[in-house]
Amino acid sequence: MDWAAIRREQFPAAARWAYLDHAAVAPITQRAHDALLLWSHSALHDGTMAWLTFADRVAKARTSAARLINARTDEIAFVSNTTHGIGLVAEGFSWREGDNVVTSGDEYPSNLYPWIHLKDRGVETRIVPARDGRVEIDELVAAIDSRTRLLTISHVEFASGFRNDLDKLGELCRAKGIAFFVDAIQGLGPLTIDVNRTPIDFLAADGHKWLLGPEGAGILYVRREWIDRLRATGIGWHSVKSSYNQVRYDIDLKPSAERWEGGTWNMPGIHALGASIDLLLEIGLRQVSERVLHNAEIVRELALEHGWMVPGDFQPDERSGIVAIERSGIDVDGFAKRCRGRGVVLAARRGKIRISPHFYQDESDFARLGEMLGSPT
Repeated sequence: MDWAAIRREQFPAAARWAYLDHAAVAPITQRAHDALLLWSHSALHDGTMAWLTFADRVAKARTSAARLINARTDEIAFVSNTTHGIGLVAEGFSWREGDNVVTSGDEYPSNLYPWIHLKDRGVETRIVPARDGRVEIDELVAAIDSRTRLLTISHVEFASGFRNDLDKLGELCRAKGIAFFVDAIQGLGPLTIDVNRTPIDFLAADGHKWLLGPEGAGILYVRREWIDRLRATGIGWHSVKSSYNQVRYDIDLKPSAERWEGGTWNMPGIHALGASIDLLLEIGLRQVSERVLHNAEIVRELALEHGWMVPGDFQPDERSGIVAIERSGIDVDGFAKRCRGRGVVLAARRGKIRISPHFYQDESDFARLGEMLGSPT
């Protein structure tokens, strides 16, 4: 693989920045940029005259998103962000008073608040404490009882980078007859997900991190057998089979996940997301994953070499594209700010420095990072 050519052709941001913050907001690809420009130029000069052509591009992006996780195309809905996708499931689930949801204490707020918000419907959210950035499967099991209806967890924890074992958790949920929801925003890209192999019922991920798309466009996966079981919320003209010009107002929902796309699409965002996903698919998802994980190991070694600590005794199969590091006496917010001033983009999260390289990083990026790690004050 000619990584240097891909970097040069698809990531202009790399000419200026050692961009190591893909767990926050990534630079978009050249392909995504071109897709946005194409739509914008058409909208400026032709209004809606090319609408059908661009609708076909949405359909193509849906197919690409399905390939990304080995799902069926009719199991994919486009959402505005991960929070949106989580909320559609949380609010559409057939809860009964006294039910509960189990999750981890290290989750990003987007995968906590929608479930906690169900309290006024009599649903309890059981938050299992994390230790050293990880939650143990046995402790999740201990929190599950006969009234547990759903387990929700991130593929990768946003602050620590710990990778949860989706295969084991999915099998656990199947064995106990409960639904399994995955917040995949920090996993898709650095890691591969196959919903045919792993029994995931619901999955949501925005595209502006590891998928290298713009903000405001993401995907929601709903396993086929759940489409009619999950109540459709936020429905509108696009949710139903009939034309919006029809005189009669029959709510005959589409038999696919498109029923959750109530109104007008974020066409430019979906086009751009689809363009970046296509790039990942062309390179090869396994190749992308291996390269990201390799680059994350380089970051770990650099941190240790320069006297930083890498907390969390994570085994190789528990690691991800996120590396959290710490050092005594360091103001992490100030350090992150100084790094940005020197062209090295990383983040401070929960008292640690979080570094998240992608596949296109090269030696020059790691050299610049090493310089900063070696002069932390």
